[in-house]
Amino acid sequence: RPTRARARPHVRLPGFAPLVRKASLEEGEVESREARSQLYTMDGPAELEAAEQVVIRLDSSLASTAAASPAAVGGEPMLFDGAGDRTEAERFLRAVDNIRRLAPSSPSVVGSPRRLSSGSGAAAGGGGCSAVQVTMARLEDEFRHLLSSRAFDLEIEALADLTSLCISSDRTNSVSSMDLPAVEEDDSISDCGCRRSSYRSLRSIREIDLLPDDAVADLRAIASRMAAAGYGRECAQVYASVRKPAVDASLRRLGVERLSIGDVQRLEWDALEAKIRRWIRAARAAVRGVFASERRLSFHVFHDLPISNVTVVSVVTAAPATHDTPFVEAVKGAALQLFGFAEAISIGRRSPEKLFKIIDLHDALSDLLPDVSDIFAASKAAESIYVQAVEIRSRLADAVRGILSEFENAVLRDPPKTAVPGGTVHPLTRYVMNYSSLISDYKATLTELIVSRPSASARLAAEGNELAPSLSCLELPEHENQSPLAAHIIWIIVVLEHNLESKVSLYKDTALSHLFLMNNVHYIVHKVKDSPDLWSMIGDDYLKRLTGKFTVAATNYQRASWLKILNCLRDEGLHVSGGFSSGISKSALRERFKSFNAAFEDAHRVQSGWFVPDTQLREELRISISEKLLPAYRSFLGRFRHHIENGKHPELYIKHSAEDLENAVNDFFEGAPPSPHNRRRSHG
Repeated sequence: RPTRARARPHVRLPGFAPLVRKASLEEGEVESREARSQLYTMDGPAELEAAEQVVIRLDSSLASTAAASPAAVGGEPMLFDGAGDRTEAERFLRAVDNIRRLAPSSPSVVGSPRRLSSGSGAAAGGGGCSAVQVTMARLEDEFRHLLSSRAFDLEIEALADLTSLCISSDRTNSVSSMDLPAVEEDDSISDCGCRRSSYRSLRSIREIDLLPDDAVADLRAIASRMAAAGYGRECAQVYASVRKPAVDASLRRLGVERLSIGDVQRLEWDALEAKIRRWIRAARAAVRGVFASERRLSFHVFHDLPISNVTVVSVVTAAPATHDTPFVEAVKGAALQLFGFAEAISIGRRSPEKLFKIIDLHDALSDLLPDVSDIFAASKAAESIYVQAVEIRSRLADAVRGILSEFENAVLRDPPKTAVPGGTVHPLTRYVMNYSSLISDYKATLTELIVSRPSASARLAAEGNELAPSLSCLELPEHENQSPLAAHIIWIIVVLEHNLESKVSLYKDTALSHLFLMNNVHYIVHKVKDSPDLWSMIGDDYLKRLTGKFTVAATNYQRASWLKILNCLRDEGLHVSGGFSSGISKSALRERFKSFNAAFEDAHRVQSGWFVPDTQLREELRISISEKLLPAYRSFLGRFRHHIENGKHPELYIKHSAEDLENAVNDFFEGAPPSPHNRRRSHG
């Protein structure tokens, strides 16, 4: 069965002690009393010759075995194959140590040991230099084989819990590696098998064993000898060439796609929104699991080793390779690909619908930055990855500020166009207030990012635009300790109010225009009261101002709609005096009843089609109308009914009872024409 990677909780311990077996393969080990006595009795040249013979014999023996069994699984047999018998491997390493100690140094020999050992130098045979090249070539092959054949099959499911970890509690309790005491490399390892590391403890990181402990110790043993012989860079290159594809494969399995900035910016927003959600989960697992585990493996293999004994010269700069170089070369491409997605979002087109997903992206990256710093920033070779992540977060913050400003301008510039039917809540009002409620949900992040109040230039941004009225007369309400974010939200609502007032003129019916304003201001007040965070930012004073505006609009509606109807129920103009008689003018009374009937029926027909979407407000408005209309009608009917009933065709003038009016009022503001069955006539 395939060997699976084992996830273990991240426990970082001060200092570093490489894993060793009891029979350690580290340089300078003295194996047995017999071997020591033999060394003491041999002179330098003889000892060197014996070591060279061991190396050449073992290398030739392995090559011969491979030639004799070409179909063998895994190709050429290896010394470090994870089998139980390690005698030959240890003998080979002892011979390598002796050759390196006794052979004359050859600083001019640089390059792949495999290439050099197969060239003319090796063919000349016999020299210490040639023996070193043979040993290095063998060690390079063994190193590559160990990395490839002993690696665990990483289970992405082991990283699943990293996608929801939050490290807010860890940041305050963590300490830097500078605060930790150093531990010598030969300190014993605890029974739990936890490895020691020199960077700070973050419980959010979940390091996973990428290879068995014995394979890591063998890799360290090989790397230390190659580095000591001047082949550290070649060893590092082999390491990167094996681990890089493994890292890339892990990110693919996490769902990280290889997309260019152009690819990302061409995506439709719905598709991009889904990719942002997946990226956030994948980034947490990649940083806290994949990259952290790669960092630890590289640390245990190459820590404190001289990767290169020469200065690496490039066209731009000259710098020595360090023990972090293998790790950087293995993960840099994957890291740049991972953070490249967030970078593409940060420089993309800014539009209001993107705000909250970009905040999510910003928060996810902010949450990861301590881990990114822990993994990458301590190394000069890898620091650029951390710097890039910090810059991307800064650009995401700029994008958030820019989108908020663009949203304010979009609210202002929304053109009047056509009136919404029935004077209901305008779609712009719903959009702006739902948006403002979401802004308050992200208050913690936005309070940090929004550091300046709306500027005078922003307030007058639409001056000169024929679709947007002047803002110079608008005031930005302020209250004590008002944050810049609160000022922006209030400014958005002020601009919304201003926009709604410009839409009032679209209604030819004055009463309907007041109903429209009443509906919309009521919706604003309702949304503020429903969100404690939004209410706290706006403040009681501005909320009272909005409530007052709603009351005024409701009063204006009732006056415009019902004053004329109620005037029909007054006594003025009905009494006559002078001559031989005084009393009630029956013709005037009949006209008064006819005027009332026509006005009320017209109001019933029209205002049943008007719409008040809030159930409670609709009922309160009906009650308010009934409280004014019904008592006035009952009184008028009681005083003058007998004058009509004593004449001809009273049913033409007294068409409604008080109960009929009450039933008819219940049809108002439903947004649909009244049903004929909803009205009952009375003839007295």
